[in-house]
Amino acid sequence: MTLKQLEYVIKVAETGNITKAAESLFIAQPSLTHAISELEKEMNVQIFARTNKGISVTKEGEMFLAYARQVLEQANLLEDKYKKNTLRKTKFSVSCQHYSFCVTAFSELVKKYETPSYNFTLRETQTHEIIEDVAEMKSEIGILYLSKSNREVIEKIIKKNDLVFESLFKAAPHVFIGRKHPLAKKKAITIEDLKPYPYLTFEQGEYNSFYFSEEFISTIDVDKNIMVRDRASLFNLVVNLNGYTVSSGVISKDVNEGDIISRPLIYDEEMNIGYVKHKNIPLSDYAKAYIESIKMLTK
Repeated sequence: MTLKQLEYVIKVAETGNITKAAESLFIAQPSLTHAISELEKEMNVQIFARTNKGISVTKEGEMFLAYARQVLEQANLLEDKYKKNTLRKTKFSVSCQHYSFCVTAFSELVKKYETPSYNFTLRETQTHEIIEDVAEMKSEIGILYLSKSNREVIEKIIKKNDLVFESLFKAAPHVFIGRKHPLAKKKAITIEDLKPYPYLTFEQGEYNSFYFSEEFISTIDVDKNIMVRDRASLFNLVVNLNGYTVSSGVISKDVNEGDIISRPLIYDEEMNIGYVKHKNIPLSDYAKAYIESIKMLTK
């Protein structure tokens, strides 16, 4: 087994196609196929399943690839420490719900591990896709929340994909509103207070049920509801339409610029915000640093 073979299988898994992987690696397709076949034979593991439609990663292949990434990361860290003028790309990917603290923590991570060449990915996306991204190893970890309302369904999906949920912090629900909102002077807000105003939520595609909702009170009927896909649009509409959304109450000033404020929502439930990861697979140093940044930001 060589580091180059590990790089090959990871690239094939990322592209999902031998031909594209070979082109990206600048090697002949037969050479790539042979290298992967030799690795599978040597390690006694089937990493990829071959079908008429192409290739897919097997269950045991997912585990192997996770460890392969760990090995390559450690090799890269050794190069950083002892080898000069190394031109390589540092890689890390995280998927998350639309939390501004996730963006700030990501910025801190990039600053900490900045190298001449890197490839970091931050995906603010739908709840189901977060779990899917981690399961398919598009992202190492995914940030989302559990509550009494969604825990049973979300944990079932997490377990089905051989993932685990680790808690980061717990928070009472807060209302996000504009600084000039009519309710801005209230110290705490009730559900009744919010009735005249539009409720801003993130659209969840085909999984648009309250189990997958990012907003904490999606089980409550509202007269005015606006769905959006990105956080910038949501914040803009919150300010311009005197709208509101419900989240953890943690707002990053680096992302928000002071236009959005939070107020406690009088509602008897709690958000448990955490991350999902592959079961029994250790986190990379990048993931550990990212998680620590979130913990520092949400103290």
